[in-house]
Amino acid sequence: MGNLLDSIRSPEDLRKLPEEKLPELAAELRAFIVESVSKTGGHLASSLGAVELAIAIHYVFDTPDDRLVWDVGHQAYAHKILTGRREAMKGLRQTGGISGFPRRSESPFDAFGTGHSSTSISAVLGMAVGSYLSGHRDRWHIAVIGDGALTGGMAVEALNDAGSWKDRIRLLVILNDNNYSISAPVGALSRNLTKLVSAPAFMGARERSKRLLSSVPHLWDLAKRMEKQAVNFFSPPSSLFSTFDLNYFGPVDGHDIGYLVRVLRNLKELRGPMVLHVVTKKGKGYPPAEADPTAYHGVGRFDPVHGIAKAPASGPSYSAVFGRWACDTARRDPRFYAITPAMREGSGLVEYASLYPERFRDVSIAEQHAVTYAAGLACEGMKPVVAIYSTFAQRAFDQIEHDVALQGLPVLFAVDRAGIVGPDGTTHHGFFDIPLFRTLPGVTIFTPSDENEARLALNTAYSLDSTTMVRYPRGKGPGVPVSAGFETIPVGKARTLREIQPGVPAGQRVIFLAFGSMAWRLQKAAEELGAGLVDMRFAKPLDEEAVLKVARSCDCLVTAEEGALEGGAGDGTLELLASHGLSPRVLQFGIPDRWVPHGATEDLMRLCGLDTDSVVRRVRERLALP
Repeated sequence: MGNLLDSIRSPEDLRKLPEEKLPELAAELRAFIVESVSKTGGHLASSLGAVELAIAIHYVFDTPDDRLVWDVGHQAYAHKILTGRREAMKGLRQTGGISGFPRRSESPFDAFGTGHSSTSISAVLGMAVGSYLSGHRDRWHIAVIGDGALTGGMAVEALNDAGSWKDRIRLLVILNDNNYSISAPVGALSRNLTKLVSAPAFMGARERSKRLLSSVPHLWDLAKRMEKQAVNFFSPPSSLFSTFDLNYFGPVDGHDIGYLVRVLRNLKELRGPMVLHVVTKKGKGYPPAEADPTAYHGVGRFDPVHGIAKAPASGPSYSAVFGRWACDTARRDPRFYAITPAMREGSGLVEYASLYPERFRDVSIAEQHAVTYAAGLACEGMKPVVAIYSTFAQRAFDQIEHDVALQGLPVLFAVDRAGIVGPDGTTHHGFFDIPLFRTLPGVTIFTPSDENEARLALNTAYSLDSTTMVRYPRGKGPGVPVSAGFETIPVGKARTLREIQPGVPAGQRVIFLAFGSMAWRLQKAAEELGAGLVDMRFAKPLDEEAVLKVARSCDCLVTAEEGALEGGAGDGTLELLASHGLSPRVLQFGIPDRWVPHGATEDLMRLCGLDTDSVVRRVRERLALP
């Protein structure tokens, strides 16, 4: 880390540097990212691979007037540093610090908030058309999208629309091709991109493009003389981009910064929607990340000299419980089939994928396809299990409703990362799955309260011949021993964890109805209040008998869930009580009606009023107790 980076407070400072200094700046910036992320954790490998790209874009284009959108945002750390947030990187993803993703509210250089994949092309196309209609016809609109995100159906839809705008807009899609999403790429698109950058084709195209772009300042005039609408460095007739009538350029070396700057300068002279194919290496410049880009995709704090330390042995995470269950169940039942939309590692399916490759499918970043693919499997007698994060399940709501639930198909959704996810923040919190999916007729929603309950819920859900969801949080629970068997639980039946303490006077009798993780999180609050505690186990169907019984036997009924209050399981409880003409004193705890930021999980629990002190205080206030 040296003096060049110290002098950069904005892209305006960057543009004052002589071009020959840019490789030195890239080296300093890469070293700073490693050092910074080692203290905060974050998405490391992707950002290391996009250092030269971020520098070149801000060097050539007039950001923020020229609009720049980073798809997902995993690769945007260099962009954040170059746009005035170097000092703020010490609080990256920390409570009260800057986000790990681009945010419109954080900087004028963040033209669009991201976090989920495949949105950038649609966003910049809308911006480009808006600029065209408002008279800003020289403004550039740039989307940087990875080869993994390009597999998302929304990206393909946007490419299809973009090709129809021809010369009216200035839109550049930069395909940052590092041959990875989180794990190794899958699917036909990845194979074809690999062909494009195979040694003979890539080197020949690179030399041809260098001759063209380095020596010809008016590329568009040359294109007209060649009686082409655009000059393609290398593009097979059937390429995806040619099909959409987009001008394709590349592939080019994304780490040759001088060459990349010259390419961008020449493309800046053109009009119309175009694609620049840039080849980069995920984890570039940090040997441990280059050697294992999957492990270094998202990291916690680590020693930058020695790399990620092996975590000490401890109880399994919920994802690991699911992975173990998947392997065990597949061994017993040849109908078992696991599907994930690019979350093999995160969902705990690495071992399963190696043991049962014929009954495993990573469909890449394609949540909608994952769900309807599962529906088709179920139609043919298979028992598909879709491992999906809560925040990503939202993207496939229509398919879950129409293609699975409406047809009553036996698809099990293992909904991971339900509830607060911590540093990933607003775009990744899993708050809305219960309000979304409890409205679907015939769908059973399990809310296991600990690791063993998760195993039991999975066993039970799989045994049903209907659509089911088992939602569980990120990381670990209370650490209870996990059964290796296949026991099931009665559907729609709660379990009482604690009765109201003897001797609690009338007017102070409290019973908690807890969903999911709140069952163990409320143990201490229940003890302080002498309250009863019921693990509801299900958000749908609710245990009607248990709810009515406790409503008639307590002075304050408290519902608690690590999910959205509005439309959540607590609201379902109120609906049940109202249908029986009951109106007991009820207090609801959950995620309030506002966007929850990133930060440490326990900090966010306090922010949402779900910590022990907040719960006890609000219950005492409701009962008018001292």
